[in-house]
Amino acid sequence: MRTLSILGSTGSIGTQTLDIVRKSDGKLKVCAIAGGSNISLLEKQAREFLPKLVCVGDDSLKDDLQIALNDTDIKVVSGKEGLTDVAVFEDADTVVTAIVGMMGIIPTINAIKAGKDIALANKETLVTAGHIIMPLAKEHNISILPVDSEHSAIFQCIQGEKASQIHKLIITASGGPFRGFTKDELKDVTLEQALNHPNWSMGKKITIDSATMVNKGLEVIEARWLYDITVDNIEVTVHPQSIVHSMVEFNDGSIKAQLGVPDMRHPIQYALFYPDRYDFGLEYLDFSKISSLDFEKPDTDVFEGLKMAYDSSLKGGNMPVIFNAANEFAVAKFLAGRIKFVEIYETIRKAIDNIGFIENPDIDEVLATEQAVYELLGKNN
Repeated sequence: MRTLSILGSTGSIGTQTLDIVRKSDGKLKVCAIAGGSNISLLEKQAREFLPKLVCVGDDSLKDDLQIALNDTDIKVVSGKEGLTDVAVFEDADTVVTAIVGMMGIIPTINAIKAGKDIALANKETLVTAGHIIMPLAKEHNISILPVDSEHSAIFQCIQGEKASQIHKLIITASGGPFRGFTKDELKDVTLEQALNHPNWSMGKKITIDSATMVNKGLEVIEARWLYDITVDNIEVTVHPQSIVHSMVEFNDGSIKAQLGVPDMRHPIQYALFYPDRYDFGLEYLDFSKISSLDFEKPDTDVFEGLKMAYDSSLKGGNMPVIFNAANEFAVAKFLAGRIKFVEIYETIRKAIDNIGFIENPDIDEVLATEQAVYELLGKNN
């Protein structure tokens, strides 16, 4: 039996993780969960899965949740300290990092130091601190198991293969709701349109990242650390059907691909049960219903975020931190209706052009860079 702490239990990945637990016939047990401010859902999850520890992100809601759970033995904690308490909870052997944003970095570092395996769904952890996280994981002999569908696909494709014989990683992208749009057509797209992803059901932030294709850029940077490969050997291809989740090309020219229906529960269950597979009654791929599998080159002139991600990763240092933090800031403003879609790119560019470069940032400098980005972009806004 694998025992879990789940960071972000009320979000899209968190709720789907709990669905896998629900269907696992006791093979998975939840020891601790952390959510944001949705205490009604946290209470419901706590009563169903009976973790020993529950964290609510908003400190002001701690007492309300504790009162709601007073008839149980569940302990309630809150805030950043509570998040770390969940990450290092002694009964858990695996931490599912499903919270969005750089707030996942410190809990992940603490979980690694506590000897927990990481089921990684938080892109920002490796994007901004991969140079810290990966050596730390090696030092503590823990596994980092990718939950993203693309990185899970790559992980599955390289099983039994020699790393020295990998020539290229090929990350697929759906193209999002604005695939084929011109720059002019992007100028007036609405929030409703941007949130209408053609294939995947995801949280709002990652759905916007998919629409801008920044998400693919983040995945390129993440793959660079996960698989210890240069960015020059990572390619993005647009695949609108989202059936091929990613591919690996080897030095003999052969390519392995991982296919499946677009359902995040597939990569989640693979991470939680690796190296085994279990049948949870998820949908099977029916090739008789697939008329074609299409692939095309992404338009980085229109979807500028993807090129900026490559450039940031190639420069290294704290540039990916700047890129990521600026995107988080811009997406939050777009979701609040305060900027237009194309201004997300403009916001990222402003931060890249104005924040100082640090060649090898430690964790304090990573977090300080994030703060500097927010201070720069927050002026007069």
